[in-house]
Amino acid sequence: MTMGVRRVARLALLLVLMAALAGCEPQDRRPGLWLRGDVSDFPVDVAFTDDHAEIALELRAPYGLPHSVTIWCARVDDQLYVAAADPESKRWPGWVDDRPDVRLKIGDRLFEGQLVLLDDEAEIDLVRRAYVVKYDLDPSPVGPQLSRYWRVEPHSGFPLSGS
Repeated sequence: MTMGVRRVARLALLLVLMAALAGCEPQDRRPGLWLRGDVSDFPVDVAFTDDHAEIALELRAPYGLPHSVTIWCARVDDQLYVAAADPESKRWPGWVDDRPDVRLKIGDRLFEGQLVLLDDEAEIDLVRRAYVVKYDLDPSPVGPQLSRYWRVEPHSGFPLSGS
């Protein structure tokens, strides 16, 4: 094979891989790119999220493409929360700090929202307890709590709208 044919073959393979990734939503621990679906109005009643163990979260990465992950969610009364366990080992929590506008896919419904970082220990404690109940977690973990929590607020105008 000549050098030019190899280069074309590598480029074709790269384009095929990029096209495959372009349609990828996250699954389990594998991140994805765009979340597919029509954006719905943010729900007033978030109780339906109790039926979903995992949801997908799409955010804008600094390299210009969307980045999506699967995460757990919990609610306290009529407020939805998301969390990142061991956030220092992941890139996306820092990206949310810079750009808190997100899309959430809950079941087959897509919503735009904004994440508000929690810093009130009383609110964080309520959210931790909601996670313990929803996911049947040990209520008294050993060691420090290594999670970061956000309240999900309604928001429109996601930075990648129309993508």
